Amino acid sequence: MNLFRRKSSIEQQAMETYLIIGLGNPGREYAETRHNAGFMVIDRLGKNLGWGCNKVQNKALVGIGKVDGNRVILSKPQTYMNLSGQAVSGLMRFYKVPTSNLLVIHDDLDLPLGTLRLRPGGGPGGQKGVASIIEQLGTEQFGRIRFGIDRPPGRMDPKDYVLQPFRKEDAELVIMTLDRAQEAAQSFIREGLERAMNRYNGPI
Repeated sequence: MNLFRRKSSIEQQAMETYLIIGLGNPGREYAETRHNAGFMVIDRLGKNLGWGCNKVQNKALVGIGKVDGNRVILSKPQTYMNLSGQAVSGLMRFYKVPTSNLLVIHDDLDLPLGTLRLRPGGGPGGQKGVASIIEQLGTEQFGRIRFGIDRPPGRMDPKDYVLQPFRKEDAELVIMTLDRAQEAAQSFIREGLERAMNRYNGPI
């Protein structure tokens, strides 16, 4: 009997918990905007994995399933972008997720559309959702997928630009990038951040 208990304990310890966060703003008026690229990736990832974010918890929409025997939590914070850290920190504590198993997906003005950049940490780079997460967690060391959305044209205010929908002529490239981003998130879960970086960093 003791041997069986020991085996069960080892199996339980072997199961990891991953938290995959997509950043965006709640509400229909923001649904297709550039600033909601993170939400869009989570929706695509959930569709491919077979579950969506239908549960409300810790100021976020949450969906839970398994990938290769590990528990995976997909989440879209509902606090608005600049308070995203409240939802993320609450979920991290509740599910006891180590920062090494956190992946945050967000839009990035400094990358061309069609480009992904995975990284293990660093500053927010002007992204207020990431800044809020760093503030709440007290660390910059967590995985990111930066989803390029281009710089605004001319003298357009970046605040206005990110809250506009993607251009119709960019629709095909946006879809391809969303697909690639959800593949990168799966690679992070299955293979780790370093391999995901080697495979998915750069333009399509």
